This record gives sequence, structure tokens and C-alpha cells, in this order.
Amino acid sequence: LTPMNVSGDAGGSSRLLIFWLSGPLSVFIILANLFIIFGILWSRKLPGATSSFFLSLLFADLLAGVALPFIPWMQFENSRGYHSCFFTHVAPNYFFLAFLANLLAVHYEKYLCISYPLHYRRFWVHRWVPLCLLLTWTLPLLFACLPVLGWNQWGPSSNCSYKQIFPTAYLYLEIYGFLIPSILAMAFMSTQVLRVARRQLQEIKKVLRSVHQGQGPSELEQQLELRHAKCIASLSLIFLACWVPYVAGLHVSVLAIQNHNSIDSYTVLILTCVGSGSAAVVPIILGLSNRQYTQFWRDVAAKVCAGCRVRLPSPPTFHSTPPPHSADVPPS
Repeated sequence: LTPMNVSGDAGGSSRLLIFWLSGPLSVFIILANLFIIFGILWSRKLPGATSSFFLSLLFADLLAGVALPFIPWMQFENSRGYHSCFFTHVAPNYFFLAFLANLLAVHYEKYLCISYPLHYRRFWVHRWVPLCLLLTWTLPLLFACLPVLGWNQWGPSSNCSYKQIFPTAYLYLEIYGFLIPSILAMAFMSTQVLRVARRQLQEIKKVLRSVHQGQGPSELEQQLELRHAKCIASLSLIFLACWVPYVAGLHVSVLAIQNHNSIDSYTVLILTCVGSGSAAVVPIILGLSNRQYTQFWRDVAAKVCAGCRVRLPSPPTFHSTPPPHSADVPPS
């Protein structure tokens, strides 16, 4: 959630800006998550624990995509009733909190699997997968429902505004107590995974050099180095393109809470739409980059292409009659 301390009705330009920024992002996130979800469900070769965590993440990301167009409207006051106002503010906030909690669980599960491969099955994350998934959904729900349970500033004559639903202390606790630490924790675990991969790569290179003594770097070494460099570049690109706008939006929101006159309303609006949308794209990138999650659709595409080739009529072939051999030519 990225609130903005601006009151007043939404103008026509603000409505168009919200529609053209949040609308396409929301549609893309929903369709892409459905694409990956069905690909995982219809595939029968995926491991149980890892696919369960990632399916839960995709479902949370799907809900975040549904809630994405409603987040920018939280900055505007309106005359909604008590129940409608709380639902339109608490539900999108919960969806994004659940999305980040599931994404954190996926990173933690991957970190344990790669850093401790021999002891991974002993950790509670692997042994109690349903309990871990339950926590990733219930803990964000408890925090998101705190305004409903009484931590709010709603009065008898209050208009529907995020300032009445979410107190300033609640927003600070959410941003600096959960959102920012979660992003930093995921960045730390991703860096540790790359460090472990680098150490394993060095061990493989030592074995290869002991086999091929006196020779230069083998083709396999170069391929492994290139693959590791691609992983580092992909991780850096994801962080810069997806998380930097989201973190920037959070900090601009804090500045807007402190002094709304110094922050342009369109700046906060753009950062809210782009930042929330870019963060919700992260699971899609992770899903599409995993060949196991897209193997089903690749097989379907291969079968369709093969069927199209069979149905296409083959071009006619013309057989030319060879000229008679000189021995067969009758004498004149």
C-alpha cells in the first residue's frame, strides 16, 4: 500500500492517468498469472513443496493484480459508508501484504534448498508446508485487519479516506516494519544464493582443470561462467526495474504524509501505479524464466505446430523423364 496525503475529488486527468497506468498492468498481471498457474497445475513432473509455495505466490500475485487499479483511488476522499470504505482500503492492502509474504516465503525456501541441500528436508519449511502457507496468508490478514479491529481514526461524520482508515503510526509500521525489511531480506537471500552458486562453480572449475591439465578454459567452463553472469545480470535488472520504483514510491508516500504540500499529486500517483505494478511483475518473471513451469505450454505449442505441418498440403513434385541413353537410340 502506498498512501498519499491528498484530499479532493479526482479530476478527469487523474482518472485517465489511473486508467492507462493501472489498467493494462492489472490485465497483464492477471492473465500472466493464470497462464503460469494452469501450466503448473496441468504438469505432473513438478516437485511438491516448491510448486506449492510458488502456486500460493502466483495466486497472491493474481489478487494483487486485481487490487492494483483500486490502490491509486485511496488518495481521494468520497462519501462511501463505513463498511464499503473499510473494504475498499483493507482488502487491497491485505492482498499486497499477502503477496509480499508469499514472495518472502518462496525466497526463503529457495535459500534453504540451495544453501543447505543435505539438511533441507529437516527444516520445518519443507516438513510443514501447509502450516507455512497458512502463516503467509493469516499473518498479513491479522495485520491488515487491525484498522477494522479499532486502530483507525473513523468518526461519526468522517468521509471515506485513507487518513481515516490507516493512522500514521500504522502506515509507518507497515512500511518500515514489514515492507522495506521484507525487500531487504529477499535481496540478502538472493545474494547468498548467488554466492553459493559461485562457490560451487569454482569447485567445478577446479575439477575440470585437474582433468584437462595444461589446457585453457574448456567450453563447459565458459558456458558455466556465462550462465552465472546471466543470473547476476537478471537479479540486478529485476531489483532495479521492479523494486527500486516500489521503494521510491514508499518513501515518497512517507514524505507526502509528513508534508503533502511539497509533493506533487501526479508524482505520487505515478509512483503508486508504476511502483505497485512493477513489484507485482516479479513472480511473473520468476515463473516465465523457469522452464519447468512453462514446459506444459511449450509441449502444447509443439503439438499444435506439428499438427499444422501435417495439415498443410505438400507441394506437388514434378518428375522429369530422363533422356534416352545413347545406346538405346535407334540408328538413323
